[in-house]
Amino acid sequence: METLVLNPSATAQWHALINEAEQLCAAHLDEELQSYLVFLLMRHSNTTEMAHSVMALEYLDSLDAHGQLRETQLRDVGDKCLLFSGLFPERAQKRRVRVSYYVNLGVSAYAMVSASLAGVRARLFAELSRHFVGLMDILQATREVNSAQALLSPLQALELWQDTGSRHALQTLSLYTKGTPVAQSPNETDGQEALVWSRFATGNRSCCH
Repeated sequence: METLVLNPSATAQWHALINEAEQLCAAHLDEELQSYLVFLLMRHSNTTEMAHSVMALEYLDSLDAHGQLRETQLRDVGDKCLLFSGLFPERAQKRRVRVSYYVNLGVSAYAMVSASLAGVRARLFAELSRHFVGLMDILQATREVNSAQALLSPLQALELWQDTGSRHALQTLSLYTKGTPVAQSPNETDGQEALVWSRFATGNRSCCH
């Protein structure tokens, strides 16, 4: 008899998707971080307001706030930056910034939330800041679970790997070329970056997991 697997709730479905993405990334989140990621996805899955967010302004506004409002606004900045970098990296290109722009803002925002708290909650946000890149990698992989196409373009993958050390970005590069990427400072010029990329032999552009 075939085994029927049911996901009776949205929470279970999100957990299942995160688990699949972890397998693609050869990564494992502890229960606390996985739960935070699941509820973050649930909270924002039906909202459209993120599309109009200007993260730099929201970050600066949060720095001027105080008490609970400051904590909430900084958490929202961290959450949105995680979602932008993880689920919608293509928007960075439209806004003429690197994906690592969102990574840097998000890491900083979560770290500030942690510094304003104590105990278990402080540790949670410290872990979110510390593992931001890994969480981003897993979110990017969720969009590739049922897709034969890599989420990141070759240039985005190269930039993101150079800027953050993203394992998923490096894995994506291996889909495009068998060459070895050259680590450079994110402050290098576009011309130098193009020179590095020209060393790659372009390969199969489909994403096969």
